[in-house]
Formats: sequence, C-alpha cells, structure tokens
Amino acid sequence: MVVLRGESEESLNRLFRALADGTRRDILARAITETPSVSDLAAQYEMSFAAVQKHVAVLQRAGLVRKRANGREQLVSTDRERLQRATELLDSYEVLWRQRVAQLDDVLREGE
Repeated sequence: MVVLRGESEESLNRLFRALADGTRRDILARAITETPSVSDLAAQYEMSFAAVQKHVAVLQRAGLVRKRANGREQLVSTDRERLQRATELLDSYEVLWRQRVAQLDDVLREGE
C-alpha cells in the first residue's frame, strides 16, 4: 500500500470519506477561493443549517478545512497543506496505475 508521510489508516479513511460526498467537495472548493461563513455556505444549499454544519465538521475532522470565529460567525478556510498531501497520495496511486498499465503493454507486446 502507498503510505503518505506516516499517515495513519484512519486518517486516510477520514480524508477520503470526507471527499466522497459532492456537497463536501463543493464546500471545500468554495473555501479554497474565499473564506465563507457557515451561514453563507448554508444559504447555498437546499438543506438545513445543521446539515451544512455537519458537512463542515466532517471536513474539519479530516483536516481539510479550519473554522475560526469572527464575531458571531464561524469562517471556513481550506487547509491547503492537507489538501496538497491528499493530492500527493492520489498522484502516487496514479504512478502505480501507470506502471501496471505499462507492464500490461509489455506483456501484450511479447505475445505478438
């Protein structure tokens, strides 16, 4: 298995569970380009404020976003370092995949 800088199995599971949901990916994308409040985010979706809070909490537990208080609002921002680490992991899987495809190509050429 590919290991990313000592990430625990549970940490990786939290990361990919968080990214598995379309709403959470959209929240993450919004938090990359701006620093929305949880209220601002909730206004963007046809779900309750509490549901959006839960999505943000999942992203926060995965380390993908951070919340900080700004008066009465909770602002959401992306943890770019954690997102970069996820990208590195996916890139390492892509390298493995490409190596296996190249090996398959070699085997098929030998059979010709």
